[in-house]
Amino acid sequence: MRFFLPLALALSLFLSGCGQRTAAPPPQMSPPAVEPAPLPEPAPLPEPEPVPEPVPPPDPPPSSADFVPAADFVPGVRVDLKYAGEDNFTGQVIYDFTEAYLRYGTARKLAAAQEALAAEGYSLLIWDAFRPTEAQFRLWEACPDPVYVANPERGFSSHSRGNTVDVTLVLEDGSPVEMPTGFDDFSPLADRDYSDVPETAAANARLLESTMAEQGFKPYAGEWWHFSDEDIYPVEADFVPGK
Repeated sequence: MRFFLPLALALSLFLSGCGQRTAAPPPQMSPPAVEPAPLPEPAPLPEPEPVPEPVPPPDPPPSSADFVPAADFVPGVRVDLKYAGEDNFTGQVIYDFTEAYLRYGTARKLAAAQEALAAEGYSLLIWDAFRPTEAQFRLWEACPDPVYVANPERGFSSHSRGNTVDVTLVLEDGSPVEMPTGFDDFSPLADRDYSDVPETAAANARLLESTMAEQGFKPYAGEWWHFSDEDIYPVEADFVPGK
C-alpha cells in the first residue's frame, strides 16, 4: 500500500501537467500589400526643329558710281527737293521725283558730314541732288545766267553727274537755323563772302562749309549751299530716278 501511494501521486501530477498545454502564439498577420506608385507620364518628345531656309548671300554693296537714294545711305538726312515742286525761283516743277539720288561714293561722304553735324546737334537738309539733263534745259530757259545756272549747250551742271548737292543746315528735329539766304537767292548775299550777312548766319554757313570740305566736297563760291564731290563722275543722260 505504501508502495502504490507515492506512485499514484506521481501519476496524478503527471496527468494534471499534461492537461495544461501552452497556447500556441497567434499567427503573425502579413502587412497589407502596398500598391506601387504610378509611374510618371513620359515627357513628350520635342518637335523636330524646322530645317532653316538657306540664307541668300548678301547683295554686293553698290559701286562708287552707282546711283542710290541718299536717304537710304545717309542716316538722319532730311530731303526737300525744291525743283520737285513749285517752291523755286521758276515757280514751276522742274522734275517729277521727290527722292534725292547721288552716286554711292558721294553719298558715303555726305553720310560722314551728316554724322559730324549730328554730333553738334544739326542735320543736313538736301534741296537738290542729281538733276536730269533735260531739267537743266528748263532751268537755263528760266535763268540764262551762267553764274547761277550752267548753260547746257556748253556743258551740263555737275548736278547731272550725281556728285553734287545743294544743302543747308537744320536742327536735328528739322527746325530751321539762320543761314545767309534762302535757296536760289541770286543776290550777292548768296556767295561765300559772309561779311555782309548776320554773324549767326555767317557762323552757320562756315560750319556747313568746313564740315563738307573736311569730307571731300568742294564748295562753289557763288552759292553757299552748293557742294561738289572732289571725285568726278561723267554726266548721266540715261538714269531716271525712281524708275
